[in-house]
Amino acid sequence: MTKPSPIFHQRRAGILLHPTSLPSGVLDDDVERWLELLVDSGFSVWQVLPLGDPQAGLSPYQCTSAFAMNPLLLPQYPSYNKNSNGFASFCDKQRFWLDDYAIFKILKQHFNDDSWNEWPAEWKFRQPKAMQEIHQQYARDIEELKWQQYQLHKRWQEIRDKANALGILLFGDMPIFIAYDSADVWAHAELFLLDSNDNMTVVTGVPPDYFSETGQRWGNPHYNWDVMKKDDYAWWKARTRHLLEQFDIVRIDHFRGLEAAWMIDATCDTAVAGKWLKMPGDELLSAIKDNHNQLPFVAEDLGIITPEVTALKKKYHLPGMSILQFAFDEFDDNPHKPKNITEDTVVYTGTHDNDTTKGWFNNLDEHVKKYILQTLKISVDNLTADEIADTVVDKMIDDAMNSQASICIIPLQDCLHLGSEARMNIPGTTTENWQWRFQWQQLEQRYNSSHIKTMRQRNEKAHRLVSPDR
Repeated sequence: MTKPSPIFHQRRAGILLHPTSLPSGVLDDDVERWLELLVDSGFSVWQVLPLGDPQAGLSPYQCTSAFAMNPLLLPQYPSYNKNSNGFASFCDKQRFWLDDYAIFKILKQHFNDDSWNEWPAEWKFRQPKAMQEIHQQYARDIEELKWQQYQLHKRWQEIRDKANALGILLFGDMPIFIAYDSADVWAHAELFLLDSNDNMTVVTGVPPDYFSETGQRWGNPHYNWDVMKKDDYAWWKARTRHLLEQFDIVRIDHFRGLEAAWMIDATCDTAVAGKWLKMPGDELLSAIKDNHNQLPFVAEDLGIITPEVTALKKKYHLPGMSILQFAFDEFDDNPHKPKNITEDTVVYTGTHDNDTTKGWFNNLDEHVKKYILQTLKISVDNLTADEIADTVVDKMIDDAMNSQASICIIPLQDCLHLGSEARMNIPGTTTENWQWRFQWQQLEQRYNSSHIKTMRQRNEKAHRLVSPDR
C-alpha cells in the first residue's frame, strides 16, 4: 500500500529559481548566499529546473543525458586526479550512464556536433571495435569528463547537505521525455520507438492548449514500453533513484504522459495531428515504489486532465499543481481558483513557462485587468499603473501563501515584482529563453532587512514552515 510522503504533511513555502539564474550562473558561493536569504526570509523550499547538460538551445528540458549534470554550472574545480578519494567509487556507482555519456560527448565533438544518427555506422550502432578504439584514443578525455561529473556531484551533495541543515528542501524536476540526440537513446536505442535505422517514427508533444494554438511538437522519442517491461523498468528505476539522491522532492513534468501520451507522426511539422495512446504509468509507478518507502513526487497536471490521470495521481498520493494566473475565468469549479485549491497541491503564482505575474497582468486587455482587480478586491484609487500591477502581484502571492496547498512556490521574479523582461521561457519558441539572471543589487534593494522581516511574517501568518530565528 502506497503511503503519502511525510514531506507533504507540513505547510511550506519556497522560491523557484534555476541555478543558471544566480548572478554568477554557476554553483559558486552565490548558492550559500542564496540559501541564507531563503532561510532568513522564512522560506524552506528551493525549487529548480532540471540540472541536466542542455543542448544548444539551453533548454534544461532537452539535454544530452538524463543523468549528467550541466558542466556550465561548475565553478573552478581541482585538476583531474585518478587517485582522489571517492572518484573511483563514483565512477563505479554511476557506471550505468557515465561511460556512455563521456564517449557520447567525445563523439559529438569529433563529428562536429552532428546528431548521433548521422554518425558513421560503426559509431552510430556502437560496434565493439569502434567503441574499443574510442576508449583507447580518448582515454584521458573520457576520464576528464567523468571527473567533471564527479566534481558536479560532490558540489551538489555539499549544497544539499547545507540546505537540509538550514531546514531547506531541494525541489527538482524530471522531464518525462528525453532528447533524441542524447547519450541515453544512443546507448539504449531498444528502449525507444525507432525504426530499423534508429530513426524516430513518432515524436512527443501536446495538442493545442493555453500556450499554443497548434500545440507543442517537442520532437522527443516515445518509449518502447514493451521492451522496458522486460527488465521491470530498470532504466526508469535508475533515473528516479539518481534524482532522489539529488533532491528531496521531484516534479514529474507532463505527468499525464504516464497515463496517455500524445503521439505525432515524425513527418508532421506541428502537434495538431496526433492521437492519445495509453501508457503503463500505473505499472511503472508501482515498480518505482518498490525501491522507495514513499514517492516524494509532484505531478505536473496542468491542462486538460482526464479522470484516469487524476486517479493515477491519487493512487500514489502525488500532489498536483495549481497556477493562480489560470484562476480568472467564469468557471466556479476552476481548480486554480484559491477557494478550490486543496491540501494535496503545490500552488504557484506562475511557473517558468508563464510570464512573470507583473508582465502577465500588464499585457492583459483592459477589461480583463478590471475583472481581475474586482476579483482580487483591489482598489485602484490614487495608484499609478505600476503600483496597481505591484499590488496585484502582492495580492496573488498572499493568496497563494494562504491557500490550503501544502507547498506554495513563488518565482523569484514575482518576489522582485519584475516584468516580462525577466521571463524565463516562452513555450513553442527556441530563442532568447533560459537566460535570465538576477543581480544581488536587485535583492538588496528589495530584500532589505525590513522586507526580509515582512516575508518571514507572511510565512508565519500563512502557517508555512519557518526556520528558527537566527
